[in-house]
This record gives sequence, C-alpha cells and structure tokens, in this order.
Amino acid sequence: MSDALAGKVAVITGGSSGIGLAIARRFTAEGARVFITGRRQAQLDAAIADLGPKVTAVRCDVGDLADLDALYAVVEEQAGRIDVLVANAGGGVIAPLGQITEEQFDTTFATNVKGVLFSLQKALPLLSPGASVIVTGSTTSTRPDPGLEVYGATKAAVRNLVRSWTLSSKARNFRVNVLSPGPTETPGLLGLAPDGGQSALLDHLADGVPLGRVGHPDEIAAAAVFLASDAASFVNGAELFADGGYAQV
Repeated sequence: MSDALAGKVAVITGGSSGIGLAIARRFTAEGARVFITGRRQAQLDAAIADLGPKVTAVRCDVGDLADLDALYAVVEEQAGRIDVLVANAGGGVIAPLGQITEEQFDTTFATNVKGVLFSLQKALPLLSPGASVIVTGSTTSTRPDPGLEVYGATKAAVRNLVRSWTLSSKARNFRVNVLSPGPTETPGLLGLAPDGGQSALLDHLADGVPLGRVGHPDEIAAAAVFLASDAASFVNGAELFADGGYAQV
C-alpha cells in the first residue's frame, strides 16, 4: 500500500458489506481514518471485527434524514471534518415491467437517490477544502439489464445529480465523481439469484464482460482510492467505469 490517503477522514455509507466494505478496508490500509454506515447492526459488528478498531461504525439508514444527522454528529465529534465522502449505500431488486410494486419503487429511490442527495447535502458543513465526493453508480445507468429498470433509473438519476453538483464544486470547494462498477461478485449481487443459482448467475454475467469475468470488490476499491486521493486532484464531474468493458462496447 502507498499511504495515498494518510491523514484523511473518510465517511463511507453502506460500508458494512460488499463494495463498501472493500473500500473501507482499502482506505484504512492507505492511512485514512474511516467511518462506515449500515442499516444492520450485526453486519456492522462483523465489519468492525474485520476492519479493526481504527474504524468507527454508525448504524444509519441513509433514506432517514434523522439517521444522517446522527451520523454526522458522530463524525463531527470524533474527527471534526470529512476529506472523503463515499455515497455508496444502495440496493435494488429484480422487478421487470408489469411486476414492479410501489413499495419497490419507493424503497429503491429512497435509498439510491434521496439517500445519496442528503448524504452529501448534510455533509457540506463538514467537508474540508478540496474534499473528494465519490458516488457509487452502475453500468445499468447506460446499459440496462432485464428486470433492473428501476435500479438503473436511480443510478441514471445520481449520475445527473453529480453533473449538477460539479457546477457547485468551485463555490463549495470539493470534487465530485461517479464510480460505476460493472458486474461484481458481492453479497447483494449473489442475493439476486435463486438458491443454488449463484454460479450460473456469475457465469451468465461473465459472458457479457469483454474481460471474460466479473469483478471483485477489491478492484472497485482500488479505483475509489484513486478518486479519493490527491492523484485525482483535477478529476471532477467524471464517471469512472470499473466494469471490465461491460458497458463500453
């Protein structure tokens, strides 16, 4: 590791599993002081056991504004600032047109769009000069997958929000970018498959990736380190695809 984030304070929403946990692990190894969030206390406890005592876990549903207020109160008390904000919390279910329920729509937009927007807005008073904001997107925003229409719509929405926030970056003195993974082997992805069907799902997705395989969370985390670090100091308003070429051809 290179200590690329030495001395930086990072907040990672949805950091208790999958890509968020991999980012937290990599940020910690690169020298950052890390705060993670998750909705499930048991997952947070397991994440802290993995990451070590230098990481602080706060139970938080990003779609609940009171939870976000409580999160940032902890960050302010313990660290006083945020140098890197990773708005990563998100989720979705397979629901093709004709089977989408109002509850699925409301829940997905509440977490993936409302949660991202207010994760940033409520963090503004704590963002240090030149802070890096990273929003987790998805290849589904440009290459829709069957049954993920609502999920893809939320990721297209946050991509457009980031474009708008880029216009505020000069006045607010932060950088903001989207990190869009392709198919990545995470508990969330595997949870979309029926029991016993995980291998078949991964094989199916790998067939569509020019590299011939799905991604690993650590590979997405490596891209997040770049966007968070001073090496990306002139990268703003961009969408970095870590997708093995999935949405590029």
